[in-house]
Amino acid sequence: MRVIVAPDSFGETLTAVEAAESISAGWRRGRPDDDVVTAPQSDGGPGFVDVLAAAGGDIRSARVSGPLTVGVDAQWLLDSGTAYIESAEAVGLGLLGGPPTRESALAAHSRGVGELIAAALEAGVKTIVVGLGGSCCTDGGRGLVEALGGLEAAMVATAGIQLVAATDVEHVLLGEHGAAAVFGPQKGGDAEAIAVLEARNAMWAEQLEAVTGKGVSDLPGAGAAGGIGAALFALGAQRRSGADVVADRTGQAALLASADLVITGEGKFDHQSLRGKLVTALASAGAAHCVPTLLFAGQVTLDEAEYASTSIVAAKSVAGFAGSVERAMNEASACLQGLAEHTARDWNIWRGQQSTRSTSVDAPLP
Repeated sequence: MRVIVAPDSFGETLTAVEAAESISAGWRRGRPDDDVVTAPQSDGGPGFVDVLAAAGGDIRSARVSGPLTVGVDAQWLLDSGTAYIESAEAVGLGLLGGPPTRESALAAHSRGVGELIAAALEAGVKTIVVGLGGSCCTDGGRGLVEALGGLEAAMVATAGIQLVAATDVEHVLLGEHGAAAVFGPQKGGDAEAIAVLEARNAMWAEQLEAVTGKGVSDLPGAGAAGGIGAALFALGAQRRSGADVVADRTGQAALLASADLVITGEGKFDHQSLRGKLVTALASAGAAHCVPTLLFAGQVTLDEAEYASTSIVAAKSVAGFAGSVERAMNEASACLQGLAEHTARDWNIWRGQQSTRSTSVDAPLP
């Protein structure tokens, strides 16, 4: 078979590039005659710049404000007048220096992302694509705007620049499906902190609308990266799928057209994965070429019936294979390789079983 290995990052344990290499190594051990092609992906979150840089361009580095008080060295990509910025490079969860807390949830800001935009503007670019995801802040992009001198100054600075908010997260800024309510808990927020963040963002949304005349809080993607999407929309950004941005630069369509199997993956396959994230978008693209998609994830919380409509034929848990979440995280590469090898060895058996069933998700992988 020709197998395209195209995972997203696995949270803080493996980058997309590392995950692709681990899966490919394991699959080759299990099925050495297969033609295995690695094509790491990103939906705009962690790894966005690394994945895009594989297709060319000049990687730049800038010292910017981290999400709390310590500065960080962040990379961005310059290619043919376009800047590709990864918000997680400045405000990623991994930059907290430890697990997120209530205090970090309230204090984290997006100022560093604005400073990266300023660096791109200074370089004379005409287009700025900001990948959104994996952030530890929930400030609605206020820090980004302040880094550009305030809302009115930011509007002047970005006038004539094509801004793109690259995200596959559909969440709005406010409410039960908003940035604070949905993502606040995983950023360390308790119920009280989430209420504070929601109130701050509600006031910020009013300011954005008052100055720009644009009601952005209810737009899909406004809640991405802690609400950075809302600030970018207020500055005139267009929303584009981060997965599509990567797909275009990596020649994904041609790869899928030549494939017999697509393998993708992410840190946790859950209900958020079904809301337009990379793995399900990739599975849909594969289905258009009649190519099945197999998924590996650190943890799988969905049952087969819940992902039956995604064109993913099976989802396998690294934690289940490893015997514990702790081992799956501490030995991420080795466990992912082992799961890939085990699955590859039994692939023909499983496909034979599958062909006798009425649907493709009735039979679990061995």
